Amino acid sequence: MFVQFSVRSRSLVRLLLVGLLCVLTSACATSGDPYEPLNRKIMQVNDVADRALLKPAATGYQKVVPQFAQSGVRNFFSNLGDVWVSVNQLLQGKPGLFVSDLGRFSINSTLGIGGLFDVATDMGLAKHDEDFGQTLGVWGINSGPYIVVPFWGPSTFRDGIGDAVGTYAFAPAYLDDTSARNLSLALWLIQTRASYLDAERLVQGDRYLFIRDAFLQRREYLINDGELDDPFLTDI
Repeated sequence: MFVQFSVRSRSLVRLLLVGLLCVLTSACATSGDPYEPLNRKIMQVNDVADRALLKPAATGYQKVVPQFAQSGVRNFFSNLGDVWVSVNQLLQGKPGLFVSDLGRFSINSTLGIGGLFDVATDMGLAKHDEDFGQTLGVWGINSGPYIVVPFWGPSTFRDGIGDAVGTYAFAPAYLDDTSARNLSLALWLIQTRASYLDAERLVQGDRYLFIRDAFLQRREYLINDGELDDPFLTDI
C-alpha cells in the first residue's frame, strides 16, 4: 500500500529544509557533484527498485492500455499541473504566461472534458514547464550540489526543495478517499515512468554520468527559458 501522500510530502519538506538553509546561506553553495560516490550507490538502489516494480508496471501499462487512453491519462495529469505551472509563472514575474497557462487549464477542463483532451494547444496556447525549483533558480538561488534522491531520482539541493514544495500542488493528494488518492498517485507514477521508456535508448556510456549531465543541462535550459530544442523535455 502507498503511504499517504501528505505524510510523504511533509517528510520530504523536513528532510530538505537543511538543504534549503545551506543553499540560502551559501554554506553548501558549491555546485557540481561532490557526492558522486554516494550518489552512485543510491542510483544503484533506485535502479533495483525500478527494475523490480516500476519499470515492469510501466511496460505492462504501455503494452496493455490503448494509446488513446494513455493520451487521456497524460493529458489529465498535465492539465492539473498547469495550475502549478501558472503559479510559478507569476512567481517568476511572467504575468502574460500566467494568464496563458491558467487559460489552458480553464479551456482543457471544460472543452477538453476534464483535461482528457488538450484543446488549448490546438487553440494556440502552448504548453509550458515551470516548477518551484525553476522559480528558485530565477530568484537567483544557487543549485547546490547534484544529488540522487532515494526512490526519486536525480536532483539538486535547490530542485529537491522545489520538488518537496511541489508535492503540495498535486491535486489528487487532497482527495478524501484514501483508495482514490493512492490509485491516483500510482497511475501518475506508472504513466510518468512509461513516458521515459523510449528515452532510455538514448543513454550511452557511463549511465550515471549521462543521466547527471542530461538532467543538469535540461534544468539550466528550463530555468533560462532557452530557445534551443530540448530533447529531454517531456510532455507529462
